[in-house]
Amino acid sequence: MASLSESELTNRGTMWELDQNLDQPMDEEAGRLKNMYREKFSSALLLRLAFQSLGVVFGDLGTSPLYVFYNIFPRGIGEGEDEDVIGALSLIIYTLTLIPLLKYVFVVLRANDNGQGGTFALYSLLCRHAKINTIPNQHRTDEELTTYSRQTYEENSVAAKIKRWIESHAYKRNILLILVLIGTCTAIGDGILTPAISVLSASGGIKVQNQNMSTDVVVLVAVVILIGLFSMQHYGTDKVGWLFAPIVLLWFILIGSVGAINIHKYDSSVLKAYNPMYIYRFFRRRKNSDVWTSLGGIMLSITGTEALFADLCHFPVLAIQIAFTLIVFPCLLLAYTGQAAYIISNKTHVADAFYRSIPAAIYWPAFIIATAAAIVASQATISATYSIIKQALALGCFPRVKIVHTSKKFLGQIYIPDINWILLVLCIAVTAGFKNQSQIGNAYGTAVVIVMLVTTFLMVPIMLLVWKSHWILVVTFIVLSLMVEVPYFVACILKIDQGGWVPLVVATAFFLIMYVWHFCTVKRYEFEMHSKVSMAWILGLGPSLGLVRVPGIGFVYTELASGVPHIFSHFITNLPAIHSVVVFVCVKYLPVYTVPTEERFLVRRIGPRDFHMFRCVARYGYKDLHKRDEDFERMLFDCVLFFVRLESMMEGYSDSDEFSVPEQAPPGSGSGSGRGGPAAAFLQGGERTCSTMCSNGELSFSSQDSIVPAAQSPAPRGLRLLQCSASASASAGQAGSCGTVGDELEFLNRCKDAGVVHILGNTIVRARRDSGVVKKLAVDYMYAFMRRMCRENSVIFNVPHESLLNVGQIYYI
Repeated sequence: MASLSESELTNRGTMWELDQNLDQPMDEEAGRLKNMYREKFSSALLLRLAFQSLGVVFGDLGTSPLYVFYNIFPRGIGEGEDEDVIGALSLIIYTLTLIPLLKYVFVVLRANDNGQGGTFALYSLLCRHAKINTIPNQHRTDEELTTYSRQTYEENSVAAKIKRWIESHAYKRNILLILVLIGTCTAIGDGILTPAISVLSASGGIKVQNQNMSTDVVVLVAVVILIGLFSMQHYGTDKVGWLFAPIVLLWFILIGSVGAINIHKYDSSVLKAYNPMYIYRFFRRRKNSDVWTSLGGIMLSITGTEALFADLCHFPVLAIQIAFTLIVFPCLLLAYTGQAAYIISNKTHVADAFYRSIPAAIYWPAFIIATAAAIVASQATISATYSIIKQALALGCFPRVKIVHTSKKFLGQIYIPDINWILLVLCIAVTAGFKNQSQIGNAYGTAVVIVMLVTTFLMVPIMLLVWKSHWILVVTFIVLSLMVEVPYFVACILKIDQGGWVPLVVATAFFLIMYVWHFCTVKRYEFEMHSKVSMAWILGLGPSLGLVRVPGIGFVYTELASGVPHIFSHFITNLPAIHSVVVFVCVKYLPVYTVPTEERFLVRRIGPRDFHMFRCVARYGYKDLHKRDEDFERMLFDCVLFFVRLESMMEGYSDSDEFSVPEQAPPGSGSGSGRGGPAAAFLQGGERTCSTMCSNGELSFSSQDSIVPAAQSPAPRGLRLLQCSASASASAGQAGSCGTVGDELEFLNRCKDAGVVHILGNTIVRARRDSGVVKKLAVDYMYAFMRRMCRENSVIFNVPHESLLNVGQIYYI
């Protein structure tokens, strides 16, 4: 094949488009997520989305009435303590109003990252607005992604000063990272405690009708349900997810209706609790120790609030607000008020007030609905835990684990087998170990309040940098939040010896794993950056690189997005031959929820044309899965072919052309060093675009990278490029150049037919001899153990073993 004609190029693009139709449901989902928050929804669509959000977002918060009052009064209620019940109810009412309603539904939910919530979503927002990412592998071309939204600041604005202050010292960035990891690890603890307490509380209903039944039977039933729940995770929720919303809606209707009946039937005087004066009377009447015990129980009324943010998923904020204000909030108020009315009339039934307050005629249907709602709530928390682990892995804070995509339709539905079985073991241990709601409730409250405090602190830079809020609004937000959350935090900490130690132990274990992994990842990256090969040395070797260039293509995987990695020099100094074509492949994750497929790959040339060396950077967001690229090798090769073709086209443009790069380059993008400089273009093939960095040859090793979109024109972009290239070649006499590019394309295809080898670095990381004991323990033992236990890069990149070549090295950090 001497050259690729326009028809052949069009056919190749068409074939590529047809191949990618396999991923079309995923691409449609990603596009839907990208545009969701820019659309105006009709009233009917908003109501439908609000209904669907019930099953995903509110299950955890909705099942709290199962166990709240028992944890408020674990020693029971004596005669003459009716006002204490009303005071506790008043605290529940205003806690629900201040934290879930005002703080989360109307403030924190607005801090979503294009629909993604949770601690890491807040961190990714901050990473885009300030240089706080501890792995410095980002480039200014990443900021041109359509999903890379960010704000600009005036030089002397408060936001600009805050940004400079955060970026000024590394320890500030590390403190922010530690804060994020604390919130993340504690949220993982929620994934253990939510199924335990929800399922155990729901299972307790079978004992209410049979008081002689042993507690061990209830625990056994709960354990069986938990085993079944976690064993079904690998099927995903795609097939049964449509049941979640009706189940949770039925649950809210049930608890709201039963609450209204109990208010009318037992004691309507509990409505006095809506007067906040009873909060003051509650604190005045109760003993100091009893107050902190009760506060720890009241804290459980807002468990699931952080999951409300983490599980935001695929729903617009307005739909969440409608569902909470119209259904969830009123039904919860009715449920707690009705239970308080029942308890005042039946003080000895506080331990199982929820089930005892249900009319006998609907008891067993209510038990079934409660159990189903507990399972839905547990499922939402488990799914959120998978999502948290995936985000942590993408940002370099968690060992590589197997991630399974359970749905061809929805982007966020994943399953992590290793984490699933760890959660199951810990859930069973907590359920069978404590055997009662009180101690599990103490543990649960501790985990929830820590995550809330972390969210409060992270919202301060979000409001200043992202929203550019006035400092008075920021101070008001943090004062009101801490005024509620700090007393609950103290109450939970005082219960450490009564079960509150569980989430602290779990969070500490996961924190050590995440921090050690991230620390070693950063140090390894810094080592590679400092030891990368200079281009002068590469150029000094000549086109043959001082070796025999054998037919074939070598894909060299590296974490460096620029420069030649040290592993390459190690390879060519120990082996007598290298492949005719070398492509350095960097797979990196960006602080965005997703990278559109058409913007995923960046290709550029390294060195002169006759060196046949390229770099391809594959960019992913923290919600993207690398496994989706079923033929990663083919996609890389196609991108290189398109790059070579585009490179030859760009050489033919004159300064007067509408595609002139100097006229379109943004300020500060740089033109490289030497003649020509980098040029760039997008070639669109169907729905898939290969973004390429074009350079004219010998001086393309400049570290300056830039992508400049082509100028607007009524004609299709790909067709304009072909036409412009043809006319430029005809007018400027580029026959030699076309022959050259044709020869190179033919050469690349011959090399592909000869075989492809994937070269991966099998690095061993060791602490330097002068390191301290703690560092040696963390690097030489903890990190080494995690590296042995986690997945190999060859598995993650889907590299066939017959074409895999590992190059061993030892890094001393």
